[in-house]
Amino acid sequence: MVTYEFNRESRLLTPGQFQSVFSKPLRFGSSHITILVTPNSDNNNRLGLAIAKKRVKLAVQRNRIKRQIRESFRLNQHNLPHIDIVVMVKSGTDKLENKEINQQLEKIWRKVIQRHKK
Repeated sequence: MVTYEFNRESRLLTPGQFQSVFSKPLRFGSSHITILVTPNSDNNNRLGLAIAKKRVKLAVQRNRIKRQIRESFRLNQHNLPHIDIVVMVKSGTDKLENKEINQQLEKIWRKVIQRHKK
């Protein structure tokens, strides 16, 4: 049975794990969201969030965006190949509604899945 959980094993935790994604990533993106992807040898996907205070000023908005990203990842993680992911946002993302953020993320997840099917 598929479990839709987002636990400690589903997260990038250490600076070294983030650095491995930043070193040689595949980039996917939309007008407000950029996703960096690199294959991993683990049996699961891992998500890291890099939401800069410079891009999204208010902590309330940063936290809302992070919740939306985590939830979207949690629901789509079983469709994704075994990869490490870092999500970054651009300026103006805090002005988007939750629905718009989810639509952009869904579109990016489809691109990632399509790219790794080849």
